Amino acid sequence: MHDLVIVGAGPYGLSIAAHAAAHGLDLKTFGRTMECWHAMPSGMFLKSEPWASHLSDPRGEYGLDAYAATRGVTAEHGHPLPVGFFAAYGDWFARQAVPALDPRLVTRVAPDPDGGFTVTAEDGETVRARTVALAVGVLPFLEIPGPLRGLPRRQVTHSSHHGELDGFAGQDVTVIGAGQAALETAAILAEQGASVRILARSDRLNWNTVPPALHRGAWRTLRAPHTGLGCGWQNKLYADTPGIFRRLPATTRERIFDSALGPAGAWWLRERFGKVDDVRLGQRVSGATVTADDRLRLDVTCSDGTTGVVETDHVIAATGFVPSLDRADVLAPELRDGLRRVGAGGAPEVGGLFESSWPGLFLAGLLTAPSYGPSMRFVFGAGYTAGRLVKGVRQRLRTPGGAGGGAVTRPRTGEERVTAATTP
Repeated sequence: MHDLVIVGAGPYGLSIAAHAAAHGLDLKTFGRTMECWHAMPSGMFLKSEPWASHLSDPRGEYGLDAYAATRGVTAEHGHPLPVGFFAAYGDWFARQAVPALDPRLVTRVAPDPDGGFTVTAEDGETVRARTVALAVGVLPFLEIPGPLRGLPRRQVTHSSHHGELDGFAGQDVTVIGAGQAALETAAILAEQGASVRILARSDRLNWNTVPPALHRGAWRTLRAPHTGLGCGWQNKLYADTPGIFRRLPATTRERIFDSALGPAGAWWLRERFGKVDDVRLGQRVSGATVTADDRLRLDVTCSDGTTGVVETDHVIAATGFVPSLDRADVLAPELRDGLRRVGAGGAPEVGGLFESSWPGLFLAGLLTAPSYGPSMRFVFGAGYTAGRLVKGVRQRLRTPGGAGGGAVTRPRTGEERVTAATTP
């Protein structure tokens, strides 16, 4: 039985594995290294600054700058890096810091009858683990507007479904959204020869400004400090104090999660986006049907209540991700349903060291953002998460029912707690 099985080999999974390996845990990591990043269109760039895009290892030896040096490249502030370069960095990090990486995907994590967990790989093989860290990234949680759900994949996709976008040359494509994914997807489509429009509920497009110099004097730094989430004191609180964020009232956390760091395009994208000349703001899709000639008819409602129709060949929904446990299909129903939740979106409750309410099941990345704040939506949050999560794993393994005294046991159900309380 392994001490820890990590499900996922993106920035969070690899960072957790590096810390776990350094502490000598019996470890197994499942997943295709940086799969989501490798699948992105080659014309995309990192929105985050290079110094805010490090994966985490205990000694800080394998940062993005260290990898860049091996390639003869300088990772400079204010100079965006291609996503392909970042994906290659993750591959290099895995080779340096992560042992026992298994490229198979995991299809199921279930409670083991004897305690701990049973983890099933895509080929049906199972392994047992005392603890599990779920670091599955964002893809399981993609969001498509309600009227477009269930329509054929040939007409409706999510922005995360796409690698290269050259297959849309000559087609009419509608991109839904106003964030970086929407704006960059639209810009690349225009560059590839598609006729593209943006349709967004927002009444304006927001653009990040050119980041100020890292070293700019004490007064300017004090007024608007740099953080991994952008300049400003509010961003600094989100970036530096996720543990304090977790202690805020649940309603406050939910409000901040829904509103902080709203949709905006990177400063370097603005000129490229100029090729997109059909931008429709203050509009939402209220209905969608496939026409007789296999196109899409979109019923659109404007913010002033008026309606309209858009006909298009394809819709790409760049509408983000929702961290709902109901979308975490890798968890067996009895395990998923046994977790405490927070907020209207049904995200899991996460404890002080990233342990869920089910002893031994740890969570990382987007699923923890409603508990720990906006930084968990970005690579930057891996640095805060990895060491603390592994500390939680080590504590769990030392507790009765952990590695020192048998397998981790499941929490009791409500009925079992009542029975225990009333039985002499």
